[in-house]
Amino acid sequence: MIVVNTETIPGYEIVAVKGLVQGNTIRAKHLGRDITASLKNLVGGELTQYTELLTESRRQAVERMIQQAQELGADAIVNVRFTTSSIAAGAAELYAYGTAVTTVGSTATPSAGSFSPPPATPRSTGGPGSVPPPPPSVD
Repeated sequence: MIVVNTETIPGYEIVAVKGLVQGNTIRAKHLGRDITASLKNLVGGELTQYTELLTESRRQAVERMIQQAQELGADAIVNVRFTTSSIAAGAAELYAYGTAVTTVGSTATPSAGSFSPPPATPRSTGGPGSVPPPPPSVD
């Protein structure tokens, strides 16, 4: 599954839009983390336990979004965005969403969450009998 935050995927053509897909997770604060964070606030620095919590939340939301796209028959998700919101005192939602699409293009089969660029276009070597490459097109 190709997952990108852009409208297009280089080397691929979007041939069908399957629809909006989303994944979310709601996490509650943990008393132990809050105490550690309060102490860390006194001396400054990264709140690593909260960083880990948010990283895991993003991963879970993206996995759920990918699962929904696969159920729709998509092979890519474009325009991926993340948002957070407070649900209740001590609880927050992390929400990931994007557009599930079907693509054609590269013959490479990318692994989950990765993107393999298309093969390079052959260029002229400039040797005897070779034809120079065409000039770039201006759109």
